[in-house]
Amino acid sequence: MKNNTTLPRSFYERDTVEVARDLLGKHLVRVGGGVARVGRIVEVEAYVGAHDLASHSSKGITPRTSVMYGPPGHAYVYLIYGVYHCMNVVTEPQGHGTAVLLRALEPVAHLDGNTKGPGLLCGAMGIDRRLNGHDLTSEDFHIEDPGLEAPISIVERPRIGVAYAQEWAEKNLRFYIDGNRFISRK
Repeated sequence: MKNNTTLPRSFYERDTVEVARDLLGKHLVRVGGGVARVGRIVEVEAYVGAHDLASHSSKGITPRTSVMYGPPGHAYVYLIYGVYHCMNVVTEPQGHGTAVLLRALEPVAHLDGNTKGPGLLCGAMGIDRRLNGHDLTSEDFHIEDPGLEAPISIVERPRIGVAYAQEWAEKNLRFYIDGNRFISRK
């Protein structure tokens, strides 16, 4: 049964930086075999469109990036280094080429393995290219609001691994929950 706290499409159809910050503290849920794997999102990076030289969308619409240009609230999953999958959440209205990379999760339920890094969290959650384009308002794979919790302090830093992106490498588009021990890097 679909949880009534699943984030609606309208949550994603907003400014990418706002969505990135608002994803912190939310729960990523993947249901399989009758078991719900749940992780609290503690670190993200915003990729703000084709003008952002660190974004995959800076190369335009390709078979790989077409999901980024699609409707908001879908998963953009790709393979890096031929080994690791990474998951992004598509944001803003269709045609913008924007997304938020999930960088780290704090385990909440039925989540084994290291979740401190985008490839590792995908491995622990069983996320791979088969979920590319998946609707994140679905019952089996979604992000939900766990309800009221204590306010969080958000740290803003430059993204990781994008030195090639010229001035975009220094922009504070990485966000994480201050003091959380599950972030990938301080």
